[in-house]
Amino acid sequence: MASAPRVGLPTDRKLIGQHPFLATGEKYVRAVVDGAGALPLLLPALQPGLPLRELLEPLDGLLLTGAVSNIEPHHYSDEPSYEGNLHDPARDANTLPLISLALELGLPVLAVCRGFQEVNVALGGSLHQKVHEVPGFMDHRENPDAPLEQQYAPAHTVTLNPGGILAGIAGTPSVQVNSLHGQGVARLGRGLKVEAVAPDGLIEGFRHAGDGFLLGVQWHPEWQVTENPFYLGIFRAFGDACRAYARRRAAGEGTVSGQCNATEDAIA
Repeated sequence: MASAPRVGLPTDRKLIGQHPFLATGEKYVRAVVDGAGALPLLLPALQPGLPLRELLEPLDGLLLTGAVSNIEPHHYSDEPSYEGNLHDPARDANTLPLISLALELGLPVLAVCRGFQEVNVALGGSLHQKVHEVPGFMDHRENPDAPLEQQYAPAHTVTLNPGGILAGIAGTPSVQVNSLHGQGVARLGRGLKVEAVAPDGLIEGFRHAGDGFLLGVQWHPEWQVTENPFYLGIFRAFGDACRAYARRRAAGEGTVSGQCNATEDAIA
């Protein structure tokens, strides 16, 4: 892995006993290694935070992971949070500003579930706190009492935008994905283009319209990534964008303007 691109994964802040720990799910770390062919590096979500630019500049990519927590609604709305809604203020404080900086640097970004929602919020979008209570939308949550193999099994189809990154990876107009989320996109953030839509119309995938590689999905492609060709293709496209970025950075070239080629390579 010495020459592999370096991918940062922001951490979650969790209490284990009475002590706070900074952690991320092993499945995301494994997907970076086995799916993207990259070297994973954890970015500590401290408060007060570390200098974000110093964290990102040595990296070749950023993976925004899913989590058990949800973004505090004051970041996108004036509505209160509901009782029992789990939050992680330290993660919010670190990841939301990371996204704008990553775009500024042209750093490739793959955003999954909570990370998908973070990108939308960071770019001015909003969320439904309870998708299943919004008229017209189905229940996208998993059964928490079911075995993991059932929770992460294909749950519904998503229709892919023709000519998009995901359609190029799948090679088909639609694909089956898992579904383990209670929140979802209400208003799409600035500069985001829809890549995938659930049968009920909920946005489940987007990309950024700029030159860089920023791809977000609401489902969990990290789950058993090497066993699902579509999921593996998502991480390979991300890894290819990271390798292209690393080559340009090593050559001393600009980041943002050159990032377009990485996106084109990922779609090809």
